[in-house]
Amino acid sequence: MAVESDDRMGIDAATALGYVRIAVYLLTSLLGLSLLLVGTVAIIAEVKGTWHWAIHLQSTLSYTAVFVSRLLVVLGPLFVILVVGRAVIDDA
Repeated sequence: MAVESDDRMGIDAATALGYVRIAVYLLTSLLGLSLLLVGTVAIIAEVKGTWHWAIHLQSTLSYTAVFVSRLLVVLGPLFVILVVGRAVIDDA
């Protein structure tokens, strides 16, 4: 009884770079949506003009700042890997 074996043990570089590209696009869209959220709350706070919405704006800014800082810690190196990978790998 013969056992079929796969010659490829892992994924190739172009496929890995594709996954990095998807991750970069996903994280960049999360960054854009978080900035859109802050802008929306800022517009509502400006239109309403009450202290209640000012508090919402302050808390939204503080939580978004923490989120964006953590997001950029991951997004920065992934973007560098994507740019360097696209320059090095021919089929990417």
